Amino acid sequence: MTIIDLDARKAQRRRVLDTGLIRFGDMSISCAIRNVSNGGLALDVGSQVGIPDQFTLFVVAAKKTYSCNVVWREGSRIGVVFC
Repeated sequence: MTIIDLDARKAQRRRVLDTGLIRFGDMSISCAIRNVSNGGLALDVGSQVGIPDQFTLFVVAAKKTYSCNVVWREGSRIGVVFC
């Protein structure tokens, strides 16, 4: 996992509050999508325990699925990029 400098963002972020499902194996964990850019987004989760560095994210309202790689973790927030 790579840690990035949050102030060194290349893309502008847009604040949102959508619901998502983090999916890996036979597991699904609900999350809140807090902000989005062309390359990735930030997710709030209840607990990061067991969430792998690569997973599929299903955005409920948009009915879209994205493959994601985790680039940073802090508290209950996860930053991901689309792959």
